[in-house]
Amino acid sequence: MGGYHHGEIAVQERAGLAGQAGHSQGAIGNTIPEVAVVFLAQQPHVVVGGTDERGRIWATQLTGEPGFLTVPGPHTLHIGTLPPPEDPLAAVLTGAGAATGSGSGREAARIGMIGIEPATRRRMRMNGRAVRDGDGLRVELDQVLSNCPKYIQKRDHHPVADAATPAARSAVDSTELSAAQQRILREADTFFVATASPDGDADASHRGGNPGFVQVLSPRLLRWPDYMGNAMFLTLGNLELNPAAGLFFPGWETGTSLHLTGSARTVWDEEEVARHPGAQRLVEFEITAVREVAEASPLRWSAPAYSRFNPPPTA
Repeated sequence: MGGYHHGEIAVQERAGLAGQAGHSQGAIGNTIPEVAVVFLAQQPHVVVGGTDERGRIWATQLTGEPGFLTVPGPHTLHIGTLPPPEDPLAAVLTGAGAATGSGSGREAARIGMIGIEPATRRRMRMNGRAVRDGDGLRVELDQVLSNCPKYIQKRDHHPVADAATPAARSAVDSTELSAAQQRILREADTFFVATASPDGDADASHRGGNPGFVQVLSPRLLRWPDYMGNAMFLTLGNLELNPAAGLFFPGWETGTSLHLTGSARTVWDEEEVARHPGAQRLVEFEITAVREVAEASPLRWSAPAYSRFNPPPTA
């Protein structure tokens, strides 16, 4: 992946931020810097976005003991785990690059990733091509960039020894949000969004705000504000050309993962945007499928310290 694609450029120009985007482009590379090698080795999780065998985009989380993320070379990340069967990307990631019955190999899975450390509000994005490597994944990286700490809620974590066991895990699928799931989203302060370019190159991004920043308009329709960022518009640029998207809402206190897939669009209407404090634009997301996985993660997190950059939610 080289420079910005047409969708990203279109959004940058419409937002009047093409100049800033040009300066920000210098932060995008394909090499993991030395300081990031240490950062990744300390993390117990990584967020992953990708496309399933039916063409739907999902975002999810892989967890492991610190050290499960390693950097064998400057352009390569190794993830020392595979998703459990209940994960919406399990089939694609466990079979990525594997030989088929005909002797030919499956394509690498194109994925977007975020390594994020809530305790220090540090994060980095990595996009590339994943193939299965034993009990893990080897990812050849096409894009690597660090993001600012804005809108990240500070949290500390601890593992729970008897959590996220195969016997405890279970998945429930639906095509719309239950009343309980709607409450989870209304109270959320963080989620992750996965998108892809028309060519299939995936990206995963973080979204944060005070509880209430995610609006549940109906059991199948969400809306959230797009706050001021780095002007790259990697997410909205993908949506400009390919509306497919996936959302992941982590259960910080429970280990439950809530995954949504569907389509998203950017709302530019100035009158509507003005009703949302701090919003530069809005994003609406129409749900086509929901998967809730109980005991998906062995990690439990402390109560959040909200980012000082979070605007107040819409009244």
